[in-house]
Amino acid sequence: MMNVDINKCIGCTRCVHDCIVSDIEMVNGKAHVKNETCIKCGHCIAVCPKNAVSTDDYNMNEVKDYNKEEFTIEPETLLNFIKFRRSVRNFKKQDVEKEKLLKIIEAGRFTQSSSNMQDVSYIVVKDKLQELRKIVLETLNANAKAMLADNSMHRYHTYARMWMNMYKNFLENPDGEDKLFFHAPALILTVAENPVNASLASSNMELMVNALGLGTYFSGFLLRAAQTNPKIAEFLGVPEGKSLVTCMVIGYPNIKYFRTTPRKDADILFL
Repeated sequence: MMNVDINKCIGCTRCVHDCIVSDIEMVNGKAHVKNETCIKCGHCIAVCPKNAVSTDDYNMNEVKDYNKEEFTIEPETLLNFIKFRRSVRNFKKQDVEKEKLLKIIEAGRFTQSSSNMQDVSYIVVKDKLQELRKIVLETLNANAKAMLADNSMHRYHTYARMWMNMYKNFLENPDGEDKLFFHAPALILTVAENPVNASLASSNMELMVNALGLGTYFSGFLLRAAQTNPKIAEFLGVPEGKSLVTCMVIGYPNIKYFRTTPRKDADILFL
């Protein structure tokens, strides 16, 4: 529950006005959290100028006071950082440290979520990458055969032939060419009840990937396979009630980029 230290509270009412669910009231000039409709978003903790609010639900040691030097990024620098990111499919034969994987997940953990659900879970695959690759390629190969037999899926036939070739190459040499995970040393998959929450978390996680000097791309092939083969979710231990949303293939880039790339003009409607 949320708690207010009345000895610290100065009755400024900032927490009252910032509480989206109206769960805070003033009692004898002090803030009082009713803990009736509270969603544990922590806004009251963040907005209090006297650090008078705390909670029993989370680790308060994680709370950091704001300071400009550590919390500010220049807008143009951030925009350039975003523009320079690339989907990396060429990785070094170098493991990714556990500490860096945890920092990437930390960026996801602190991302906003609908109604503060915090429903995103993370699955890290390293030791069982080859086993997962086999299941995914088997599934894609089966899907490809069905797609090629269906003329209504003509626009997907290029992918179907690619998947069949990927599976054929895997059977011939499992350690050879890898067009699925590109010999990356790690995957981080996000699963959630609400796919928007996992998507938002993944976006922040990608920024952290690049900040750590790593590279990533999002594997749509794995997700496509998981949609038709429930054994993939079972293999990954996806919690009941949640579904796979993103798969980030992560490693140290074995490629260097020298500039940003152009994009279409933004499609904007001002009302």
